[in-house]
Amino acid sequence: MSDSKPRFRKATGPARTPLDVLMADPGADPVRRALWLDDLDGRLRPCLPDGLAAHARLANFDRGRLVFVVDAPAWRAKLRLAAPELLQVARSIGLAASEVVVKTSPGTSADRPVKAPRPMSAATQQALRSALASLREPGEPRTPDAGSVRRRTP
Repeated sequence: MSDSKPRFRKATGPARTPLDVLMADPGADPVRRALWLDDLDGRLRPCLPDGLAAHARLANFDRGRLVFVVDAPAWRAKLRLAAPELLQVARSIGLAASEVVVKTSPGTSADRPVKAPRPMSAATQQALRSALASLREPGEPRTPDAGSVRRRTP
């Protein structure tokens, strides 16, 4: 009868890092592309005008187009003005860049200001009181504030 225990081979070469294992996989092309784009972003970002580098990021390079993402329309306008210099720098490092495309991302909800709630009208307050009163158990005392109304329990 054969031995049912799995047989493992011991590593014979030097230990490989997880990134080395990932890059050896045939499906690593997206990872390689992301690393290449990050490196390209690091080369192009210092060429941007003062203040703009913190608000712009290279998102893609496709068919001669450098695609940047900015976080506000004002930065989009400034980046479009800097496009000729960016193309020149991209060509100097060996890219066949012919166009700069700038897109504006909507930003995160943390960047947006929180609006203060509007006060309720008298009619809305009365409707809310009526709705809460309809939820009271028969015989419960009527209370003026909505926070003290108890909910029914099943």
